[in-house]
Amino acid sequence: MSGQAAGPPDVPTSADDAGRPRQPPAALSGPAHAADAIWGADRMAGARDLLRRENGDVRATAVIIDRLEVGFDDGHESWTWDVAGWTGGDINRFWWKSEAEGDFDGEIEGEVQALYSRAVSPFWDVQAGVRQDFGEGGENPTHLVLGVQGLAPYWWEVDAATFLSTEGDLTARVEAEYDQRITQRLILQPRIEVEASASDIPDLGLGSGLTHVEAGLRLRYEIAKEFAPYVGVEWSRDLGGTADFTRAAGGEPEHTRIVIGLKAWF
Repeated sequence: MSGQAAGPPDVPTSADDAGRPRQPPAALSGPAHAADAIWGADRMAGARDLLRRENGDVRATAVIIDRLEVGFDDGHESWTWDVAGWTGGDINRFWWKSEAEGDFDGEIEGEVQALYSRAVSPFWDVQAGVRQDFGEGGENPTHLVLGVQGLAPYWWEVDAATFLSTEGDLTARVEAEYDQRITQRLILQPRIEVEASASDIPDLGLGSGLTHVEAGLRLRYEIAKEFAPYVGVEWSRDLGGTADFTRAAGGEPEHTRIVIGLKAWF
């Protein structure tokens, strides 16, 4: 063995076989779909369209209850809902979203959005539409909405949007959450939300710049994939001029609360 020369063995391969089959020159000169030559292009076009609609262009609908919870903060009880839904295909969808919060004395403040959503990459959608605010106060503006929604690196689910009200006020909001699976059923979810305003909006109690931040941790248990109760803690704070407006109205700009809620989808 030590006397043999180094190098690959001299063993013939199929590349050395002059008689092996070669691809004929006309192999790629026929129709794009070989079945067209047998059944006809018109009949096969209809069959391919049916296959696409039944297997690759499926219309579906979903309703997502991201947060349906009760919060406890120094003896004060409040509630929150954060729900959304969509209908459509893989590329084009109609989305609706609604968030609201209030207390058990009847006060409520929230919004509902109606959006056209179009996929621009495998993980990101661009969304545009309208948002209508509602609540006990007299100021319930309507907004134009432009945003993006998708899956960021490291599996963060992101929903970011800008809002232009009928009064000319420009605001923005970014939400991000991440599911850290502890077991097959136990999941820890950090969540953060940041809001900003381009100008002071005294009627809404908003100052210019960053206006509000929320950060929370929720631990949920998936009884089923579609049904998961949770407990958690959430900290929130008004910032800058918004905090000044809150103090002037007799409120506290910072809160920490314990939450109990439900996440579900169908």
